[in-house]
Amino acid sequence: MEPKEMTEEDWKKKLSPEQYEVLREKATEAPGTGKLLHNKDTGDYVCAACGNVLFTSDTKFESGSGWPSFYDVASNEAVVLHEDTSHGMHRTEVTCANCGSHLGHLFPDAFNQPTGNRFCINSAALEFKEK
Repeated sequence: MEPKEMTEEDWKKKLSPEQYEVLREKATEAPGTGKLLHNKDTGDYVCAACGNVLFTSDTKFESGSGWPSFYDVASNEAVVLHEDTSHGMHRTEVTCANCGSHLGHLFPDAFNQPTGNRFCINSAALEFKEK
């Protein structure tokens, strides 16, 4: 079934409760708890909901934020950015371009990185495919 055809009930069956909460309900996992935070292996980070390649290990860096951070996306078509004014803040939400799932947020504060961007992404929103 194509991601855009899936109902919320389909997503609940496919995803773990934590993944559903993050990907479909826009929750945030607790800082420092994600399984991919300290991953240093070479490969691709894909959407846990649909498998879309989102980021590569080449752009992952330690930001000290408590979540996996990347300074660039795998391709310009990988994610969609949205204005997010929830919780009294002004942020940029990052969603999967293929299935629309919430991944995390983009912050323009990665001063030591080539793009100056920090894609702050929930581990629960990602799966890692080693190369």
